[in-house]
Amino acid sequence: MEKSNRISRRDFLKLAGVGTAWFSLSPVMRAVAQAPVFPDGPSLGRVCVGKVDLRARPSVDSPSVGVLYQDGVVSWLREVVGPAPMGRVNRRWVETPEGYIYAPSVQPVRNMPNQPVTQLPESSGGAGMWAEVTVPYVDVVLANPPARSPSIKDNPTPRLYYSQLMWIDGIRTGSQGNILYRVNEKYGTLGDIFWADARAFRPITAEEITPIHPGVENKRIEVNVDYQTLSCYEGETEVYYCLISSGGKWDAEGNVVDKWSTPVGPHPIWRKLVSIHMLGGTTGAGYDLPGIAWTSLFSGEGVAIHSTFWHNDYGVPRSHGCVNARPEDAKWIFRWTLPVVAYDPGDMTVQMPGGTIVKVVES
Repeated sequence: MEKSNRISRRDFLKLAGVGTAWFSLSPVMRAVAQAPVFPDGPSLGRVCVGKVDLRARPSVDSPSVGVLYQDGVVSWLREVVGPAPMGRVNRRWVETPEGYIYAPSVQPVRNMPNQPVTQLPESSGGAGMWAEVTVPYVDVVLANPPARSPSIKDNPTPRLYYSQLMWIDGIRTGSQGNILYRVNEKYGTLGDIFWADARAFRPITAEEITPIHPGVENKRIEVNVDYQTLSCYEGETEVYYCLISSGGKWDAEGNVVDKWSTPVGPHPIWRKLVSIHMLGGTTGAGYDLPGIAWTSLFSGEGVAIHSTFWHNDYGVPRSHGCVNARPEDAKWIFRWTLPVVAYDPGDMTVQMPGGTIVKVVES
């Protein structure tokens, strides 16, 4: 099923045309849509910080051989180990054809354009489907200005990134024949709606979020904030393990702080969502992030295990209290834990005593 939705990168660029594609969004508004060209290769990396140096060797002491800025995309050859920069813990570096980049600053991505659908399935809330971004990034255009979200107000060229998961509730054809999706959010949205190139989105099927080991009752998760690990247990058997990033322990000046710590203790999962918009005080402070996939809330109003696209620093505490996980890890955990969430509506809240226990421990 998934394979049939793929089109080649060559076809993607051919369909995108050359130069700038104009399409009408409303009688009084037109927006520019230009398909980006990404490097060839099965594995790519997107710079997810403001600026990085390419190094001749995997070390900050090595000469800089170039500079990349946020959203620059490179071919990811392999990951290697080198010295950690001063004040950092992670020792992973990414080798590219042009040099080495410190791995926490590079999101692992792929470029997998899709064949757009021409008709949306029906859901309990009307026509719509969940869809995942499968290209390094896609530019989006606000369909209902003015912007509500702070991050959109301050960003003249908003984008969605690889692994973000959105609700698609409309389809239209652009002036050059390209298919556009109306991109929305079902949960946590401030009301912003976008149009975007449909080829950037892979429809999520109900089958791929079916529960894992649904017959097992004695499940629990253990998050070790000292080792920055997460383990899933069935009885006394560990069935899944991954690195995570829990709440940050230090502020920007290196001082120890408690305000972002992930709360210690056993906590039942009380709500799960296929995707949610996280903003400010709802899940911490100081961020505004749409399309957070595979979210399992387990403490307070917003502490959760969820997919992450804005860093690659797993194994190091750095969140505002949540448990950041790689997209593939967050999805497995989402499917394995209770409560079970159906594709439609993609949200489930449970009464106490709640779902699977998340035990947050310190060594």
